[in-house]
Amino acid sequence: MTRAIAALLLLVTAVCLGAPGAHAVSPDEVLSNPVLETRARTISTELRCMVCQNQSIDDSNADLAKDLRVLVRERLTAGDTDEQVLDFIVARYGEFVLLKPRLMLSTILLWGFPVAALVAGALAIGISILRRRRTPPETTPLSDSEKKQLKKLMAASND
Repeated sequence: MTRAIAALLLLVTAVCLGAPGAHAVSPDEVLSNPVLETRARTISTELRCMVCQNQSIDDSNADLAKDLRVLVRERLTAGDTDEQVLDFIVARYGEFVLLKPRLMLSTILLWGFPVAALVAGALAIGISILRRRRTPPETTPLSDSEKKQLKKLMAASND
């Protein structure tokens, strides 16, 4: 039964994520120059599909992803460098189009937030541990009636 569930999960994952190495590039998009095509593929893996948002345009079947792939190939054919192509697309769609945003003043929060969150969490845990060690538990002495009850219970348990 466990093997059947594992096989089903593997099948669902493969269908949802697509087969490894499967790309959405259609044959009519492929450039005849293999060097330019390789550059286009490299750039396409760095750009986010604005529809899917979790896939590169190289892996996405969305119409916008296809338009971006065609645009990348047009810019490369026109003689742009890889950086010029990326700059053109970022100027048009914003820094969000990059799967790995550049480290700049405007993206420092994006890059620094995970580190800051980890440090804040570690500090909170450390402070909590230190507070527990420093403050002894609050105890109140037993009243006379509670002492009498305790003596009765202890005497009864000894019998």
